Amino acid sequence: MKKSEKNDDQIIKNDTLDVEKQTSVEEPPIAYVTQRRYSYADYLLWTDDLMREIIDGVVHLFSAPAREHAAVIPPFIVRAWSYIRKRKAKCKIYTAPFDVRLPRNGETEDDKIFDVVQPDICVICDPSKLDDRGCIGAPDLVVEVNSPSTGKRDLNLKFSLYERSGVKEYWVIFPNDKAVTVFLLQDDGKYDNGTTYEVLYKTTQVPVQTLEGLVIDLEELFEDD
Repeated sequence: MKKSEKNDDQIIKNDTLDVEKQTSVEEPPIAYVTQRRYSYADYLLWTDDLMREIIDGVVHLFSAPAREHAAVIPPFIVRAWSYIRKRKAKCKIYTAPFDVRLPRNGETEDDKIFDVVQPDICVICDPSKLDDRGCIGAPDLVVEVNSPSTGKRDLNLKFSLYERSGVKEYWVIFPNDKAVTVFLLQDDGKYDNGTTYEVLYKTTQVPVQTLEGLVIDLEELFEDD
């Protein structure tokens, strides 16, 4: 991922689109201003080095994350990978860039998939969902690291997408607050109200429901801050 100079008048041009780059704070999500609905088939045609996600047919671009954002990912990965390895579990863990395609209504053709995301971390326990291009179908666990510029997307657009797609466990990590909110999918297909764990209030032991017996210590997760 590359940081780029931002200017209200700058236009991003590629083989597919002409779009206005919006000025924002660190790590801005940039949505293409267009009425066209884009699919995974379109996504495969873009050959530049820009990082993209598609949510409900709308394309979002990203620049490099802030250091605080990136710093919390390795500790989680190390603990989860160690847990999986010791128990010889079939689950796999991946970090962005890693494409997760979320089909609707069982339509798995490239031109009928309108949701392609790159979660900061995801755990997939069904090997049939993995192929050479990433994951097709809902991961068991998704972790997104929140920042001021991505907050609405993580807690609204992606929340709804992961809920609708059947992601069983959704973590949102808040580095600035040294906190994590965990949403669990209920029998009715909806997430619960979420449970928040915070270093400030000494609720630092966070169980990972997807990997039974694994606990993430928030003090370890945020020790690089």
